Order: sequence, then C-alpha cells, then structure tokens
Amino acid sequence: QARHAGPPDGGWGWMIVAGCFLVTICTRAVTRCISIFFVEFQAYFGQDYARTAWIHSIVDCATMLCAPLGSLISNHVSCQVGIMLGGLLASAGLILSSFATSLEHLYLSLGVLTGLGFALCYSPAIAMVGKYFNKRKALAYGIAMSGSGIGTFILAPVVQLLIEQFSWRGALLILGGFVLNLCVCGAVMRPIALKEDCKTAPEFLEQDYVPEAQKRDLKRVSVCSPLIKAWSRECLCYCSWKEYDFLLMPGFMVLAVSVLFMAYGCSPLFVYLVPYALSVGVSHHQAAFLMSILGVIDIIGNITFGWLTDRRCLKKHRHFCYLFAVGMDGLCCLFLPVLQNFPLLVPFSFTFGYFDGAYVTLIPVVTADVVGTSSLSSALGVIYFLHAIPYLVSPPIAGWLVDTTGSYTASFLLCGFSMILSSTLLCFARLAKKIKRTHLRSLANDTGMKQHIWTNGAIAYSVTAELDQKDVEFLAADTNSYSNR
Repeated sequence: QARHAGPPDGGWGWMIVAGCFLVTICTRAVTRCISIFFVEFQAYFGQDYARTAWIHSIVDCATMLCAPLGSLISNHVSCQVGIMLGGLLASAGLILSSFATSLEHLYLSLGVLTGLGFALCYSPAIAMVGKYFNKRKALAYGIAMSGSGIGTFILAPVVQLLIEQFSWRGALLILGGFVLNLCVCGAVMRPIALKEDCKTAPEFLEQDYVPEAQKRDLKRVSVCSPLIKAWSRECLCYCSWKEYDFLLMPGFMVLAVSVLFMAYGCSPLFVYLVPYALSVGVSHHQAAFLMSILGVIDIIGNITFGWLTDRRCLKKHRHFCYLFAVGMDGLCCLFLPVLQNFPLLVPFSFTFGYFDGAYVTLIPVVTADVVGTSSLSSALGVIYFLHAIPYLVSPPIAGWLVDTTGSYTASFLLCGFSMILSSTLLCFARLAKKIKRTHLRSLANDTGMKQHIWTNGAIAYSVTAELDQKDVEFLAADTNSYSNR
C-alpha cells in the first residue's frame, strides 16, 4: 500500500481515473441504457407504464441504497475486493435477466442483483479518485465521470442494434459479459494511505476509557493498519463513529436534503425520454440517437466544468456552479412538454446533457469540500444512499401520472420544479452562511469581542460551541492578526 503525506495529483492516480472511467461506463451508462429496453419489456409482458418503470427504479434504488455497503467494504476490507465482487454480481444479474419470464423476475435479477453489484463498485471507485487528487480534483473527476456520457453515447445505438439482431434477451446476455470488465477495474484500484487517514488511532489512544495495557498493544501496530480496529469492541465503535461524524455538520445536512430533491427530478427523464420521443412520432433510431446526443454532451459537461471549477477564479465558488447546473436542468425539464418533434428535442438533449454532466462531476467535489478527504468515501456512500428513495419512487410516480393524465406534461413539470427547489434550497443555505460570516467579521472587528474570545491564544469554548469549524478558524485567524497589530 502506497503512503503519501498528501494526494500525489498524478502518477498511478491517472490509472485510478481510467479505472473509475470504466466503472462509470459499466454502471451508470448501462443503467441509462435500460430505458431503451422499456418499450420492449412493455410490449413483451403487456404491462402499463407504471409497472414497467419499476425495473429502472429498482436498479437505481439498489445502486444508491447499497452505496454505504460499498463504502464499508472499501474501508474495512479492500476497494479492489469490493469492486471485483460487485462486477461478478452485476454480471450475474444481467445474465439471469436474459432468462426472465415475468416482470417480477426482472425486478429481482435486473433490479436488485444488478443494482447491488453496481453499488459495490460505484462509490468506492469515485472515492479513490478523491484520495489521489487535490489540486486537480475537479478535472480528474470530470474525466472519470465522463465515462457515463461516453458510455451512453456508444451503448445507446449499440443496445438498440443488439435488440434488433438478438432480441432483448440476447442484448441483456451480451451486456452481462460486458460488465465483467468491472473486475478489471477493481484490479487497478491500488490503495493509498494519506497522512490525514492516520489520525484515528492516536486520537483513540488518548481516550481515558482505554486500558493502559491495551494502549501499549495498540502502539505496537502501525496507526494506519486496519488491524487496530480488531483489537477491541470499544476501538471498533469509536473508529466507526469517527467515519460518520460528518453527519452532524450543518453544511452536509443541507447538501443531503438538496440531493433528495435533485435525485427525484433527474431520474424520470432517463426512463421516459425515449418513450416520450416515440409518442410524438420520432422513430426508434432517432429516439436512441437522442440518448446518444445526451451522452456525448454529458462528456463535454463533465470535462469542461471539471476544468473550469479547478481554475482559481471559480475554485471557491464550486457550490454555486453546482446549484446553477442543477437549476438549469430543472428549467430544461419544464420546457420539455412543448418540444413535439425531433429537431426540437435535439437542442434539449444538448442542454440537459451538458448540465447533467456538470453537476454529476461536482457532486463528489462539493462533498469533499464539505467533509474533507478522509471522510469522503463514507460521505459519498451516504450521498448516494440518499439518491435511493427518490430513484425508487420517481419513475413509477411519473408513469402513474402518464397513465392517469394520458400525457407526459405533469411528469416533466414535477421533475423540473423538484430540481429547481433543490438548487434554490442550497442557494439560500449558502447565502445564509455568507451572512453569518459577515456578522462574525463585524463581531471580530469589535475590540471588546476580541478581548472576550481571545484568552492566552485560544478561543473560548462558550463562544465557539455553536460555530462550525470554518467559522472557528476564521475567528482565530482574524483575532490573531489583530493581536499582532
């Protein structure tokens, strides 16, 4: 296991990016292409929109719901083992789906089993990129996450061709063999130990409840070794809590609530874009081409937004870039019901695809900015876990609205307003935090306040108990400069 004082920002890290790139192709791109099977499943099994939409919902839900399990295996066993195991499960699910005789069969094989396999691969691979990069983190994520767009661009017409040549059963069987490449991706995920990852054990050794004999035994083991957590139940509980202490951070709570609304709004479009295009008279190949356009523009959004937000002028405003991209996708959904032919749907695919790639790239970057690199794997597991319920319920709800109203308008409007609400919520939270810091600055400029909070070079607990870590650092730095003057 390689050890570094900080992220190397290169070297083997680019192999990690390549591995994550292929993981996103085999997970997110394949999941998107399941929508191409929608019409085939509906015709073959003779079911309505709502019941057929549960297939895509369960895949997405299982992928996100089990994301913390992927993080757990990555943290306590090995990222390599987790991704390889996930690849085997996902492949088995797709192969078993090719023998399906009912929608319930597909719910279990294509939905639960394949989704579980994707979950074991997705969040650990993304977290590994964050461990290898710091200065060029957004660019690295942009390249890695562009696999979703490139995969959709290539796989959408290929899957349509496979369905025409080998039926939907043959196409699922071939996809099952394709996702076995996840095992190759797992092999290149070489673990890395960073200086900040080695802080848990010393903190544990300082606790009063730990017996001295146990402390002496623990000190003989490397502080980065996972064997530390096996020495005692108390140590395991303490280390486990330290992995998830970010859950109480106000910034993470707001981000989590925002993600719930964003996930609800984005999922139905990938399920219903092809059926909607077919309903307004677009041919099957043109409908699949719309998914391809969305995928290739997604790539441009991934890379350009990743590169732009790494620039010095935008690096401090990543949150606002993220909420802007989410809001723009919401506006696209609001306008979709009035686009009734292929020439109008093409610009929609361009716009929605670009901003979808933009905010997908920024999710791990914004999460890392909130919780730090050491907690990134666990935090991403929670963030993707929060996608689960919206991903599960939004496509069936959208399908029920289509069945009830006979139109896609209500479904797309609900998606658009949900994403705009997500963006607005995060915007108000950031503005509130900015106002709070302005208020703290005015307090710090007051001489009496400075004398109250600065005592022998330390900030008084009574003042800082209700402030988050960044506010404490701000007050300390500002007061220290005042003392020097």
